[in-house]
Amino acid sequence: MRTYDKFYINGQWVTPNGTGTDEVINPATGEISASVPLGNEADVDAAVAAAKEAFKTWSVTSAATREDFLRKLAVEAEKRNADLTQTVVDELGMPIQNAAAYQVDPLGIICESFADKAKHMEEEKEVGNSIITVEAIGVCAMINPWNYPIWQLIGKVAPAIAAGCTMIVKAASQTPSHLFIFAEMCEAVGLPAGVFNIVHGSGRVIGNALSSHPDVDLVTFTGSTGAGVQVTNAAAPTVKRVCLELGGKSPYIITEEADLDAAIDFGINDIMVNTGQTCNALTRMVIHESVYDKAVELAVAKTEALTVGDPNDPSIFIGPMASEGQKATVLEYINKGIAEGARLVTGGTEMPAGMTTGNYVAPTIFADVTNDMAIAQEEIFGPVLCMIKYSGIDEAVEIANDTPFGLASAVWAGDKDKAKTIAKRIKAGQCAINGGEPNHEAPFGGYKESGNGREFGDAGLHEYCEIKAMQF
Repeated sequence: MRTYDKFYINGQWVTPNGTGTDEVINPATGEISASVPLGNEADVDAAVAAAKEAFKTWSVTSAATREDFLRKLAVEAEKRNADLTQTVVDELGMPIQNAAAYQVDPLGIICESFADKAKHMEEEKEVGNSIITVEAIGVCAMINPWNYPIWQLIGKVAPAIAAGCTMIVKAASQTPSHLFIFAEMCEAVGLPAGVFNIVHGSGRVIGNALSSHPDVDLVTFTGSTGAGVQVTNAAAPTVKRVCLELGGKSPYIITEEADLDAAIDFGINDIMVNTGQTCNALTRMVIHESVYDKAVELAVAKTEALTVGDPNDPSIFIGPMASEGQKATVLEYINKGIAEGARLVTGGTEMPAGMTTGNYVAPTIFADVTNDMAIAQEEIFGPVLCMIKYSGIDEAVEIANDTPFGLASAVWAGDKDKAKTIAKRIKAGQCAINGGEPNHEAPFGGYKESGNGREFGDAGLHEYCEIKAMQF
């Protein structure tokens, strides 16, 4: 069991002002995997004060200096890869065959990416009689989710360092250990005191204190849409910048001439990885009526071939839900889908075969779903796929856009040009075309209730910048 009893604030490991501990439960075994301290508003005040003071000098360091620290963190990430990977397995329940690739390996890659971008902070652009420059926005509060904790952490921290910002970071209660390890990494590379600070506690206490703090210049939050609204409301009186990456109910349009086997394979892997706990998962598969029955048959076969079990077993693809509460939520939606009249073709509410303990949910597929059903409109955040039939491409696009969300999407067509034409009609921040892989250099974020702002790529750096025009 990992035990932490201090926060990293102003370059020191300090005893929290808050009392009590957060015991982190292993979702596969029900055992305690870590214990971390709980903070309070006084800890937030101390962390913000440290970040505010550090910003005075950190923000005027050279881009080359900040680049160097990011490259050192990339090296340190390799050293701590095994430790970080095990936290994902123990606290999230993500199987070890995917934990490093999806969660931990990107840490170093993204540090290197923003190391390359730090130089953009020193660029100037002449527009008429004006010179346009950018500068760091200031003190940043970062509130991260439990489902992709390390990927989301570095997607915020790396651009902030590159820009010259200072920060206070809060992890989710379900998956906090990686944050303490990352603080150790910052200490190991000699990141100046106050640049990176951590606090831990409930969103109600710590999240609200960070979002409303008058000395915080930017809040970046990843989580549910409801929680994002709360963050925005708390931040509003001080008119600080708020960046949100929220929920999704992403559509996946498959055309009649698509390579059906490849298309279904891509979709099943996408929805079932991380046990469906992915904000941009392709949870609505929209399939042409001429190939619909075959698509259902393929989806069932591919889903039932996936292995479910102990996330420490390298042969396992699907682990448990991250918590008892999330398991209960997913089972409630499965029951709701049955009640709504969707056809359950695999999975359901019974524990997966061979499992008797842990927060496991059987990989589940509903066929004959209509887009007005709750399971097609609301984010389930579990291994549940909705398969929807369409007759013409206009109808498919209408189904795709008939959602309050707009985080991600996908299209698989007979050729990429046709898929691209369809993709342009979908109101979502990203679209995977014919199996296109994620790209850390591309902006990530959504339309509508999926949030505002972007992470990664040049757009990710710009979120941490202010723009200044100087007239001559």
